[in-house]
Amino acid sequence: MKNINVKAERNYQVKVGINFATEMADILKNHNKVMLIAPSSLLKKFKIKESRNLSIFSTPEGENQKTLTTLDRVWTKCAAIGIKRGDAIIGFGGGATTDLAGFAAATWLRGISWYAFPTSLAGMVDAAVGGKTGINAKSGKNLIGSFYSPSEVLIDTNFLEKLPTRDLSAGMAEVIKCGFISDYKILNLVQDEFLDYEELIYRSVQVKAYVVSKDFKESKLREILNYGHTLGHAIEKDSSYKLRHGEAVSIGMVFAAELSRDLANLSDDAVLLHREILQNFNLPITYPKKRWPQLLQALSKDKKVKQVKLRFIGISKIGKPVWFEDVSPTHLSKVYERISS
Repeated sequence: MKNINVKAERNYQVKVGINFATEMADILKNHNKVMLIAPSSLLKKFKIKESRNLSIFSTPEGENQKTLTTLDRVWTKCAAIGIKRGDAIIGFGGGATTDLAGFAAATWLRGISWYAFPTSLAGMVDAAVGGKTGINAKSGKNLIGSFYSPSEVLIDTNFLEKLPTRDLSAGMAEVIKCGFISDYKILNLVQDEFLDYEELIYRSVQVKAYVVSKDFKESKLREILNYGHTLGHAIEKDSSYKLRHGEAVSIGMVFAAELSRDLANLSDDAVLLHREILQNFNLPITYPKKRWPQLLQALSKDKKVKQVKLRFIGISKIGKPVWFEDVSPTHLSKVYERISS
């Protein structure tokens, strides 16, 4: 087992290589009541049952659970079973589930303990780490939320054995992102014939932990973790969440690389490397040309927009992030043409 310390509004550990059953038993010993939030499919797959001090809340799948309606149902169950400030919530599932569970914990009784058990690769390396919690609004993804760190993030890599290939590939987009913005060794590891997932997760979490510890509430540095996400979030919403988060981010990274070639002299080889590595994992790198007007409208609502200026994260070389503070829609349109189909 490898531990990574994260400094935030309160310090916590990310534990990579734990045993789910052992850690669950410890949590249940330390709290009078615990509510586990998980998609119904995972509850069935892993045969998780309620016990003396464990209650279960079943959610819809994926982004469909990140709604005010579902959150209100969580609050209602918290009240019904008597969840108090010394009790805890567990998020068991992918990134959407840990987002929901963390926000429920942040808002119930003005904040109770919560634990993240990510079961997807994307959840392990990104969503569960960093203290960003929230739900979606009709106008955009993750627009309602809070910064609220978990007590622990507990990663059992054995869950990856039952993860569908598509979800595993989507999670690799977040791993690859960490390679392009910070740790070049990751880009070497993802090209190995046999992938060491525990090492990839550990190195990716180290990248995020370092950034979050320096800039918990995203005043600036933490924005580098959004590499590929600005357009990615717009595409994800435009697809009505039919595309996985990592699939949309994959397209967003290719776009960010092309933009970086124009504005930061990113080398042609580095731009090509984006396409090659992402395609190796069967990730999409294009999106329909006709959707640009809708995407541009969505970009105007991105959280990083300041004073109506469209802002993007790019790289000048691998491991060297840069900020593009005011990119014209005309320029963005020309770049989009190069990645559209």
